Amino acid sequence: MSLPRASLATALAGILALSSACPTAAQTPGRLSDLVGARAGQAEGELGRRGYEATNRSEVVGDGRMTYWRRGDECVSIMTRDGRYASINQAGRSECGGSGGGNNNAGAVVAGVALVGLVAALAAHNRRHDDADRNHDSEYERGYQAALYGADYDDRHETEGYHEGFLAGEAEATNRRNSNTRWVRQAPRDAQDACSRRADEFQNRPYGSSVPVGVRDLGRGEFELTMATGSYRSICRVTASGNVLSIDPPS
Repeated sequence: MSLPRASLATALAGILALSSACPTAAQTPGRLSDLVGARAGQAEGELGRRGYEATNRSEVVGDGRMTYWRRGDECVSIMTRDGRYASINQAGRSECGGSGGGNNNAGAVVAGVALVGLVAALAAHNRRHDDADRNHDSEYERGYQAALYGADYDDRHETEGYHEGFLAGEAEATNRRNSNTRWVRQAPRDAQDACSRRADEFQNRPYGSSVPVGVRDLGRGEFELTMATGSYRSICRVTASGNVLSIDPPS
């Protein structure tokens, strides 16, 4: 039996009201509302200062990238487009892989990777080009953030700084994807952290610049990790407990 037209209209109105109310319930938490629209690299550092940790979950959604952050039992999803936070919404605890806890230091390091990577890449770029122009640096950052968060290359507003930054951002994005693969994460966390620190020293970069992108189990509790520091590579031999045995350029 079909519903009368008036009843059907009432039901549809109710459904529309509910559907419009649901996003409101999942709106940006008040403490993070000021970060919507902010540049992603700067906002990641601010998230860390506010007690949020980046999880290992990240996925491409349409023309942006969705990442998940947690603070204790709270989980938020962040959509990044064109190098800026397009939205921040409350998410279920399971979206962040369960409750908080774990290694807070590791989470803080992950939260600052984008900003550290940008600072290190820009410093290396300026040393090569002897360029201290503020506008050039701003364009480099714009290109870096665009590539890092999956935006298309802006050929309509292309500059030398933007082009160089985009290439560096692409390299960093590739490093992140590789470091978050299940294959690389099989290496013990202590070994990964120790090699990251040693690779930063080896390449003379700020702490947090280097990530593992390849791993080989040598047996006897020893591992060989391929470390990426921007576009540079090094080979770190390390024990499962984090004792670095050697670090060398690729052969």
